[in-house]
Amino acid sequence: MSGRIAVVTGAANGIGRAYARRLAADGATVAVLDRAAADVTIAEIEDAGGKGIGVLTDLTDPDSLDAAAEEITERLGTPQILVNNVGIYPNKPFEKLTFTDWRTMFEVNVDTLFRVTQAFLPGMKDSGWGRIVNMSSNSIGLVIPGFTHYLSSKMAVIGFTRGLATEVAEHGITVNAIAPSLVRTPGTEAGPAEFFDIVPQLQAIKRLQQPGDLVGTLSFLVSDDAAFTTGQTLYVDGGLVRT
Repeated sequence: MSGRIAVVTGAANGIGRAYARRLAADGATVAVLDRAAADVTIAEIEDAGGKGIGVLTDLTDPDSLDAAAEEITERLGTPQILVNNVGIYPNKPFEKLTFTDWRTMFEVNVDTLFRVTQAFLPGMKDSGWGRIVNMSSNSIGLVIPGFTHYLSSKMAVIGFTRGLATEVAEHGITVNAIAPSLVRTPGTEAGPAEFFDIVPQLQAIKRLQQPGDLVGTLSFLVSDDAAFTTGQTLYVDGGLVRT
């Protein structure tokens, strides 16, 4: 990844932070897009000898995103790697959902995917090389009550991944998705605590997944070794979904 520039959304903590650290360790210069300060993520990258910057932005605000994309390009150059990691996962029974709940889920999990990808795709096409990795979820294979809106948004991510992969392959760009199991992060800790006991027991590997369990797959998907892999959703979930 030496000489590559990567953008990771939602990397101030959790899975995104692990992704940013791994990409930097692989040699990429990493830009973290998050509405929270990414000082800890950047400090960890720099302490390990890597390079990175944090850019505060609200990805649901097109103007804020445009400004952030311009800042990244001015400071680092044209990104060739994009990891669409940002997402929310509130638990709420369908009959109690409001349309605002539904739209908020899609605004964060799907609309930002669209906006961020459109912001950086032209540069990848000009470079003739690009890697886009989106975050889906293994909940698409094992439905848990109270997540209809979340499941729907993550199925949309898969459709986006497959469709875009078809359109950009001729430009040397691959588009794939990763579907993890339940990972303990500041975001998931806001959900039902019993899930942390239940979900690992449904997996073939019966332990709670950690952010570090995902970074090897990401490293592969953004490498030249994965140049012939596109439009795929890879389950990295301890064997919970056995396809």
